[in-house]
Amino acid sequence: MNAIETKLKGCFILEPIIITDERGYFFEAFNDKKLEEILGFDPGFVQDNQSKSSYGVIRGLHLQKGEFAQAKLVRVLEGTVLDVAVDARPESETFGQFVMVELSAENKRQLYVPRGFLHGFSVISESATFFYKCDNYYHKLSEEGLHPLDKTIGINWQIPEEKMILSQKDKELQSFENFKNKLI
Repeated sequence: MNAIETKLKGCFILEPIIITDERGYFFEAFNDKKLEEILGFDPGFVQDNQSKSSYGVIRGLHLQKGEFAQAKLVRVLEGTVLDVAVDARPESETFGQFVMVELSAENKRQLYVPRGFLHGFSVISESATFFYKCDNYYHKLSEEGLHPLDKTIGINWQIPEEKMILSQKDKELQSFENFKNKLI
């Protein structure tokens, strides 16, 4: 597995080593020891989640706060998404900055999103099956979020506005300014 650290400290793009032949392909999707070597600690994943979405869906930007904060290892099993991690650590030099990575069934890339980051994605293929590991259990009362179309962050989800599909919950998420003020 090749690891590429992004401009956001602790956030890594992981590229598997794929073995192909006339039968198809094989790759190691997860190896706890190798990931521990990359991160410098054992991520201790405890929960796997999966979703399926159609073209135009934008999910996020979400995080869990406090003792229920979550790190995630995300990948796509079918289709293509633009995956986004936003640094929401107020003490970080890159607070409010984001990375965007295309994840697909074809490129088999993964993104490690550390605790303290907002996370979301947009589906740019006909549909996509999204899979992720979490290092902490879901806790509804610890949810926090940022409106995915917030102008301050300025993410280009690469979906025409008239084709964007957001949940009601995500439409009601706060601005970056309100999010930032809650942290201070």
